[in-house]
Amino acid sequence: MIKELAVFEKMSDQVKISHEATRVFVVLPGFTLVGYALYFYTYSTWMGRSVYLEDLYVMPEFRGNGIGKGLMSKVAEVGKKKQCVRLQLSVLDWNTPARDFYATKGAQDLTASEGWHFIRFDGQSLDDLVNEAPKD
Repeated sequence: MIKELAVFEKMSDQVKISHEATRVFVVLPGFTLVGYALYFYTYSTWMGRSVYLEDLYVMPEFRGNGIGKGLMSKVAEVGKKKQCVRLQLSVLDWNTPARDFYATKGAQDLTASEGWHFIRFDGQSLDDLVNEAPKD
């Protein structure tokens, strides 16, 4: 499903992790695995602990049945139980259905409202940054 998500996001060439490293064993008697939510905890200097929703994916033939909403709600529930003060995620600018869905649930687009941009270092830029670290 990670590869399916990458194809949907038009970034299939960016999947570098092997299927062995991402293999997940799920035992759900009587059920079929049709989607997933991948999240982790992060921290806000001003607000405290947060939960970051990295991936929310439902196979195309199962969309529109509330599965994505259920997965996202479950991540929010887990976050609240861990005293998280907010749920954060990123969405591609062209993915209007997802952006609209999040907006109907009360999400704020911080790019528009606060001017935040999502920044990444990887590959050579990450290596260069590491090489500039003060030596012990």
